[in-house]
Amino acid sequence: MDSRSGTQCLRFLATVGLAAWAVGGSPAVADDSVNTGYFGGVAIMGYDTVAYFTDGKATKGSEKFSYDWLGTPWHFANSKHREMFMSEPLKYAPQYGGYCTGEVSAGSVTVNVDPEAFKIIDGKLYLMYDKTDANGFAAHPADIVAKADAKWPKVAADLERDQYH
Repeated sequence: MDSRSGTQCLRFLATVGLAAWAVGGSPAVADDSVNTGYFGGVAIMGYDTVAYFTDGKATKGSEKFSYDWLGTPWHFANSKHREMFMSEPLKYAPQYGGYCTGEVSAGSVTVNVDPEAFKIIDGKLYLMYDKTDANGFAAHPADIVAKADAKWPKVAADLERDQYH
């Protein structure tokens, strides 16, 4: 994707996310910017987002079981997981576009997340910078989620304007 197309996609996604927030939707839904890391251009660095829920662990996906959602390829470990995601992407997609939850709660982003540093709280997937951050998050999830939810609209708008790159 060229930078102009990427910018247009991010602008559209941020608009949709902000519109949903304005009418009472959660700002944490994954229909905003998708973190693909610095290299590779694949959501969650190619990890299977459904496996976090079904297997309780980070599992590398395969390009063989890929699905394009929000202009980003998502990889899955098998066709069943791909089909599950296709039918309910918002159920399985990580919160805050897959950016570090702790960093979003501080009003910023870090592209680097450790796909193995995650927590599922109240049926939602949260990714973190590292396992230490994940454990800190697990100790106070309600506080951190409240802060991240409040700051996500501005962070998403800043991502749209490419403020972090």
